[in-house]
Amino acid sequence: MKGILGKKIGMTQVFTKNGKLIPVTVIEVEPNVVTQIKITEKDGYDAIQLGCQTVRPKVSNKAKIGHTNKANTEPKRFLREIRGVNVNDYTLGQVIDASIFTKGEIVDVSGISKGKGFQGVIKRYNQSRGPMGHGSQYHRGVGSLGTMLPMHVLKGKKLPGHMGNVACTIQNLEVVDVDLENNIILVKGNVPGPKKSLVMIRTSVKKGEKVNETEELISYVEIEETPVETAEVEETETVETEVTEENQEEVNE
Repeated sequence: MKGILGKKIGMTQVFTKNGKLIPVTVIEVEPNVVTQIKITEKDGYDAIQLGCQTVRPKVSNKAKIGHTNKANTEPKRFLREIRGVNVNDYTLGQVIDASIFTKGEIVDVSGISKGKGFQGVIKRYNQSRGPMGHGSQYHRGVGSLGTMLPMHVLKGKKLPGHMGNVACTIQNLEVVDVDLENNIILVKGNVPGPKKSLVMIRTSVKKGEKVNETEELISYVEIEETPVETAEVEETETVETEVTEENQEEVNE
């Protein structure tokens, strides 16, 4: 198990050399710092804590500054734990970048889904509406709230309420490309959360360390135009041919 924290930039599409279009999500992965290592003997479980997005000490506090100083790094905005890792492979203050993942790996991406606000049962739970005629008197209502015997709404009844803004994970996504120069990971498909939100990329729980075969992508590299050297045209002597009387008669005909 391995993982890294990143920021969702948005979605785009890439093309393979075979002409296949692949929708991808662009995730910016700044270098993460291992701010803490937890072990079973001391903390009860094995895990590492990663920090990303450096902030000014002015907007932090003494507790956070003291915590990150142990790893010889600056205060971080986000701190998240990843369990199930081999803690012997990490050291306090170690920097992790996008190279931790390779093309074709299967990953799980976690984040906070987009908030939809207060919604009714039709949008929230995909329930059916009533007749839209004027005499219906029931269009987008909740419906029956229970039988007459309990005299109260049963626990677990699907009712209107706040929709979205919950932690969720999309599993078995494929890493299409890794750009180490720009610290970007392209993940096939969509991931939870709005733009500029925090996401966590981890090794797939179901697929493990499986790596798929990937096709080569089209790279749009600007090629500098080189000036074309004009070749010197050698002057050729023109040979005048004498037109005989017979040739002149054929031309006239």
